Amino acid sequence: MPTVIVPVGLNLGPSYRYVTPPDPNPEYWEVRLGNDSEELTDEEFHVWGRAFLDPERHARLEVSRETLRRDALAAGNGPTDPEAVIDRLLDRGLLIEFDPDGELEKPFRRIKLYPLAEGMGNTPDEPDRRLIGHNGQAHVKVNYTVYGMWAYSSTIGSLWDACVDFEAGTKEQHEAGEDVEETSAAEVAAEAAKTVPMLIASGCAFLDLVR
Repeated sequence: MPTVIVPVGLNLGPSYRYVTPPDPNPEYWEVRLGNDSEELTDEEFHVWGRAFLDPERHARLEVSRETLRRDALAAGNGPTDPEAVIDRLLDRGLLIEFDPDGELEKPFRRIKLYPLAEGMGNTPDEPDRRLIGHNGQAHVKVNYTVYGMWAYSSTIGSLWDACVDFEAGTKEQHEAGEDVEETSAAEVAAEAAKTVPMLIASGCAFLDLVR
């Protein structure tokens, strides 16, 4: 499976200058990252913002560095060298790459997953699936494991720490005689990795750096 690329940080919008007459062009675009905020130029925000734009392709794990570069060029109003901008955003922690079928401990130790939407529970027809959305409208459907990561993992040190905690929880429940299958942190991470890009692109969650 190709390495996916996912935006990191919470969009805080444009920041305009205090000038007369008003300048219609933002001085910069602000993104919360950890305990700080990053100031993005128009070119940087163009590329960073494009990484959110296609939830369906994110659901198929088809958004990579190369597709992001092509999309930024095809838009026609962004940087002429999006590859260099992508590299800068990766260096600053505003984008992250990982292979959903590869080793996930290292990238997941760098990030936390925060919910941005409503948990809508399950349904009588599909009790094994949980819904997440906005204003009563479901945007994504996930399994119990991913739902737990989405809802609670931000309370723990990193996304990888949350996977380790989930592993410990299933072991304790199994040893207590509950009808729960034990799972490893690596298995939990693999499930999360295949869903995190869609959660971010659909506006149901955001990633932040561990600082």
